[in-house]
Amino acid sequence: MEEIDVAVISRARAGDSEAFRVIVERHSRSVFRLAFRMTGSEQDAEDVVQEAFLKAYKRLQSFEARANFGTWLYRIAVNCALDLMRKRRRHEEHHETLQPDFEGAVPDHSGKDASPDGMLFSVEVQKRVREAMEILSPMERSAFVLRHYEGMSIEEIGQALGLRTSAAKHSIFRAVKKMRGVLEPLMSSIR
Repeated sequence: MEEIDVAVISRARAGDSEAFRVIVERHSRSVFRLAFRMTGSEQDAEDVVQEAFLKAYKRLQSFEARANFGTWLYRIAVNCALDLMRKRRRHEEHHETLQPDFEGAVPDHSGKDASPDGMLFSVEVQKRVREAMEILSPMERSAFVLRHYEGMSIEEIGQALGLRTSAAKHSIFRAVKKMRGVLEPLMSSIR
C-alpha cells in the first residue's frame, strides 16, 4: 500500500473526517465503476457506493494496514452490490432484469465511416453481451467483472469476493463458459 494511503487511513482511524473524505475522493470513481458494471444501474451503483463507504467508515478500525486498502474496499462494495442484486431478484422476479451498459466492451462502429453492417453487428454484439451477463449468477458476474473489466488478478478477486483462489478461478471459468455459449453463435456467423 502506498505511504500516502497509510497516512490518510491512519488519520481517518483517529477520527479525522477530512482524511476519510480524501479516501472517498480517491476511491469513489473506481467503486462506482465496479458497482455500475455489477448492477447495471446508475442509481443502484450510487446506492452501492454510498453503502460501501458507510460500511468502510464503520469498519475502518478492523482494516489491517498490511492489506491492500483498495481490495478491502472492493470486497465491501462487491458484497453491497451482491446484497442489492439478491434483494432486487427476490422482489422483482417478474420485472425485466437489470441490463448494464457494456458499450466499452464492444468496438464502436457508429462513426461517420461506419458501414450499416458494422453498426448492426456492433448493436447485436452489445445485445448478446447484455443477455450473457444476465444469465450469470451474481458471484460469476462479480468475478467476471473484476477480472475482465477491472483487470484484477485471481488472488485479488478471491480476496475481494471472500473466496479461495480456486473458487475464484472456477467462478471466472463458469462465467466465461456461459458468455461463450451465448456469443459463439454470433461469432460463428461472421467466420
